[in-house]
Amino acid sequence: MRITVRSFAKINLGLCIGPARSYADRSVRATFHELRTVYQTIALHDVLRLEVVKGSGIEIRSADPRVPTDESNTCYKTLAKAMTALKAKGKVILEIEKRLPVQGGLGGASGNAVSAILALERALKKTLPGPERLRIAAEVGSDLPLFLVGGTSLGVSHGEEVYPLPDLPATPCVIATPEIGVSTPKAFADWDQLTPTTSSDRINQFGRMLSVWLSGLSDKVPQKKTSFRSSSGVPAVGRGRAETLLLDLVRTGIENDFEIVVFPQYPALREVKRVLERSGALYASLSGSGSALYGLYRTRTQAEQAARRLQKAGIPAIATTTLTRSQYWKKLSI
Repeated sequence: MRITVRSFAKINLGLCIGPARSYADRSVRATFHELRTVYQTIALHDVLRLEVVKGSGIEIRSADPRVPTDESNTCYKTLAKAMTALKAKGKVILEIEKRLPVQGGLGGASGNAVSAILALERALKKTLPGPERLRIAAEVGSDLPLFLVGGTSLGVSHGEEVYPLPDLPATPCVIATPEIGVSTPKAFADWDQLTPTTSSDRINQFGRMLSVWLSGLSDKVPQKKTSFRSSSGVPAVGRGRAETLLLDLVRTGIENDFEIVVFPQYPALREVKRVLERSGALYASLSGSGSALYGLYRTRTQAEQAARRLQKAGIPAIATTTLTRSQYWKKLSI
């Protein structure tokens, strides 16, 4: 049976870079930076089609030449581990219809890898225990586990430890994807040279800011959700709830540390952020280490106008929306 699923993207609502630490996992030792971030899933997505046929091995197919089809593909890695964990036999064929940037800070490859596991389970009519899914995801990459949670979630350690947070309401946003390549390892190295002794302090500062924001968030996000939709197009229980929550986020001073080292090297990215802010974004930021940027807006109309403004300037941009946790899981299947 051929299974078709969506593979959503994410943005980072703030990202704090802490000190580099050594981690040992079985026989593997690696160095990662301590991170704090708030992940938010968004509606932009790739489409994956998977089937299991007679034979053995894993075959990755994609019309996009930038997508690796060998063992280096994150989907290949998660599928291989999942097949072993499920004690399953057969040849897995995965077709990736790429709509997201291959690189850019939106977690496209990581989302693909998690959706591939979920599609495999459906194709085999077998289900991995939740902890086993998380183990496989974390072993393959730091950004993978967030796609097993969805919605608004907290990422700690080097990003692989993920905890669900009270969901921000679905909010119009613009994703801009300038055709600029940003090296994440170099961005980390530049950060270390710039702030060799203050990283631990920044982690603590981020924690304090997040606590302030969450204390206000828990008071404003009700336990029971309704289907009321405000005239702005943002699902809400009360008018202005999304705007209030985002303004609370801005007031805490939460930001993406990568902007400090990436913007001086790529001034064009700083200008894209300024365009988003001038076009009425409640909050605008680099996502991950970039080069994708995003702006969050009061209304869908504002987001669409901002996207057109960027497009006229030659910057690829699209209006979309954030996804709550329940929306994320409902929309995964096609």
